Amino acid sequence: MSAVTPDAGAVRKILQLEVDKGYRDSAVIGGLDKFFENWLKSATLEPAVVRRLKQLLTQANYGSLVQEQRKVWIKKAVDLLNQETHPPGSDLKKSNITRRSGTAPTPAHATKTAPAARKRVPDKTGDISGLPLQTEITVINGISPSVAARFRKLGVKNLHDLLYFFPRRHIDYSKRKTIAMLAPGREETIVANVWQAKSVILGRRRSTEAVVGDETGNVRVIWFNNPYVARNLKTNDRVVISGRVSLFRSQLVFESPEWEPEESDTIHTGRLVPLYHLTQGLRPRQVRKIMKSAIDQLTLQIPDFVPEEVRNRQQLLTLGQAILQAHFPDEAMLKGRARERLAFNELLMLQLGVLSKKRTWQEGQSGNSISVKGEAEQVFRRFVQALPFRLTPAQDKALQEILGDLARPVPMSRLLQGDVGSGKTVVATTALLVTVANGFQAAFMAPTEILAEQHFATISRLLNRVGELASEEKALRSYNGILKRTVKVALLTGDLDVATRKSLQAQIGKGEIDIAIGTHAIIQKEVQFYRLGAAVVDEQHRFGVTQRSALRQKGAFPHILVMTATPIPRTLALTLYGDLDLSVIDQMPGGRLAVKTKWLQPEQRQKAYNFIRREINKGRQAFILCPLVEESEVIQARAAVAEFERLSTEVFPDLKLGLIHGRLSAAEKDETMHRFRDGELHILVATPVIEVGIDIPNATVMMVESADRFGLSQLHQFRGRVGRGIEQSYCMLLAEDPSEVGRQRLDIIERVQDGFKLAEEDLSLRGPGEFFGTRQSGLPDLRMARLSDVAILEAARNEATLIFRKDPRLKKPEHTLLARELARVWPESAEWS
Repeated sequence: MSAVTPDAGAVRKILQLEVDKGYRDSAVIGGLDKFFENWLKSATLEPAVVRRLKQLLTQANYGSLVQEQRKVWIKKAVDLLNQETHPPGSDLKKSNITRRSGTAPTPAHATKTAPAARKRVPDKTGDISGLPLQTEITVINGISPSVAARFRKLGVKNLHDLLYFFPRRHIDYSKRKTIAMLAPGREETIVANVWQAKSVILGRRRSTEAVVGDETGNVRVIWFNNPYVARNLKTNDRVVISGRVSLFRSQLVFESPEWEPEESDTIHTGRLVPLYHLTQGLRPRQVRKIMKSAIDQLTLQIPDFVPEEVRNRQQLLTLGQAILQAHFPDEAMLKGRARERLAFNELLMLQLGVLSKKRTWQEGQSGNSISVKGEAEQVFRRFVQALPFRLTPAQDKALQEILGDLARPVPMSRLLQGDVGSGKTVVATTALLVTVANGFQAAFMAPTEILAEQHFATISRLLNRVGELASEEKALRSYNGILKRTVKVALLTGDLDVATRKSLQAQIGKGEIDIAIGTHAIIQKEVQFYRLGAAVVDEQHRFGVTQRSALRQKGAFPHILVMTATPIPRTLALTLYGDLDLSVIDQMPGGRLAVKTKWLQPEQRQKAYNFIRREINKGRQAFILCPLVEESEVIQARAAVAEFERLSTEVFPDLKLGLIHGRLSAAEKDETMHRFRDGELHILVATPVIEVGIDIPNATVMMVESADRFGLSQLHQFRGRVGRGIEQSYCMLLAEDPSEVGRQRLDIIERVQDGFKLAEEDLSLRGPGEFFGTRQSGLPDLRMARLSDVAILEAARNEATLIFRKDPRLKKPEHTLLARELARVWPESAEWS
């Protein structure tokens, strides 16, 4: 005998039983998912109802949902069954299932739908399920055009924005206490009976005062400037109250707490309560109520773009679960797991985006193969042998990786990372010389004129060791003895006179210049290379997307090498520069003296000044660095302008001081730096504008004011401005009243010289936030991910690499949603770095 197929009414009774059992998936043996799957195979229902029930099962398995989502799932299933037993237009007023959560039965009109062939039309019944996520939020009950305008100020325009409008934090009201357990000064939650509630005058303002009690005692509750609460609190009502407990005239009192009826599905009390960013006209309870209603519905249907295989491997929550728990977590553990899942999403999209950009750059573009063979090999060997030092193993390894890239017929995209003084420039120069030996031109771009001049001098000095200097002109130096022909190196900056600049531009265009070194002037439209084979970009994070892209347009897909002296943990570097292959010089050349570093107390300031004077008397120079340009009433920190005046008149009136800060023009900064480099100034007072790249071998002292205001990596960069000559150098760090974290940083920088170890320490100390201080240009925003999430960073990169290796264009069916999300996060017009 065949089994009898239950009708829609019987299934609704099963769903009622599931509600009665507290949504534990115990109404039928095997669970609701299996029951519905079998029942729908033989159920005699309208095709449209069957299709939507199957869609409900596909969108979310009931067994995998948390309780709040199961309530919404049951409601949607009941609404669909109501359409079968009481189609739109019938006189049924209410569903037979009453939800135990305190929500009123669903009106029949709330489930009216357009014919299956029509597109879902937004309405104002409160049901937003099934609507496209790009739908404007005005479809939500409680969001009028004026309220929507306020949400727009917070960046929320559509349902997708609303899903990702995460709370700034949660208040933990989840641990309930009895009244006898309350303590002043704490956030507490109680469940109590209302004994009395009335409107009163407090300080000329109408307020509400109530007395509530439980089996352990009574407590007073006051809602200041809010007489309306009294209307809603009735004697013997049982309520949940959450808020701060104060002591008033030796009695405990709740002051303006959140409250809700006990039988309600709590939003404002008795749980981890979200606090959202607000703007004028939006109230906390109003926003929470809107968010709870929308999140419950939307998270049930939101498509999960991360493939199931990846989710299982990484043990991630589903996207719907993660978003729900990020807004209204059932417990702290689930809140943490939700953040991990959403952080993984962001980092996976970031990785896939940069890998895609790298593929776009390299795929189908025939780069110039630059090999170390024939004459190029002879040049390479002669140059390396003529160096006044031997390359370190780390330098040699990085150089071989770069030369390997140059030899491939695919444009190189590589990041060369090395600490201050690790020898990046000689590695880059070797690569440029090999490029020239292959008959190509090379370019070297620096962020400032003084750095460009510095590189010009360094590269000239290196080349001069293997070839005779034929010209001493500042803008153009030529060498012979390396190749069968003369190697010409030019300096192209904005301060050249018009005639010289035009002359150099013409020579570059004719191929008469082999290596062009300069600032942004190199990428101006007037500069056209004859045959650009490779380019080096120094201090990558100082350049924007446009400059790097413009440099690539100067040749037929030239090889690009970018360099940074900012030590970055490897995983973080692979995330921020995921489009680049990574080479690291993590060894320092032998014989270099470590900079002696000391953290000084405020009372030791005069000793520091005396020490600076002694070094200057020996013929040395010093930096004094201040965090601000001008004094601030808000921030207690030394300001460069005021400090320059004080030091010049009171401390070192007999010495020559210079001042440099970011508000000066480029010409003014360069002039001051030139005077300091040439020995005309004894002390340079500066802001962090001198952080990167400046090379003053005669400077032996760096004194940093308010040192606790800087990160470890930044302090290490400051320290790297000295110790560049043969004399012992010193770094003195002054801090007036550092915080505990500030003290930790100062202790670490005192004892650790390795920039990479410092970067790891810096990352762990900072936690959330931006490693460089400003977000990398063009990268998607990180709302949930932290740059200290090393494990999630590594997992996301590994998964992105696996996906990209198997399906680089994301054309497989299982990657359809992933490709769609990637296109949303990384639009074609987006800039990137």
